[in-house]
Amino acid sequence: MTERYKPNVTVACIIESHGKYLIVEECIEGLQRFNQPAGHLEQGESILEACQREVLEETGLSITPQGLTGIYQYTASDTLSFLRFTFHVSLSSCEKATPFDPVIKDTHWLNYEEIKSRTANLRSPLVLSCIDDFLSKTHYPLELLNDEYLTLAPDHNA
Repeated sequence: MTERYKPNVTVACIIESHGKYLIVEECIEGLQRFNQPAGHLEQGESILEACQREVLEETGLSITPQGLTGIYQYTASDTLSFLRFTFHVSLSSCEKATPFDPVIKDTHWLNYEEIKSRTANLRSPLVLSCIDDFLSKTHYPLELLNDEYLTLAPDHNA
């Protein structure tokens, strides 16, 4: 019997203001990487709650996503794959971001071309792909997500 496929569930948030995007700078295995604020879904939290928590940890900003940009499957290696839920929010100004997470080295408000020029240092191709989808107005309502059954199912029926 083959092992069951279990991708990591992650969330990310495109934070935009006046054509600039809030990008976090992190050090992954000794290499400088740029990403949207992002991270893993934790047990007991909804996908939306995970997004809000990750944004707060990585930028210090309390945000409420305005919509879902997309759901993406990404395979990083033979043993590492992801199911990524990317949200978006537009802010009225480029607010100062101060990360709480020590993995985040800095935050940057960058325009599309500045992000594209860092392609070799992006955490994954999803960083730019998600912004492309955001710019193409590919947006879905948050009501698409249902966390009504986040608690244990009655009689443990799953």
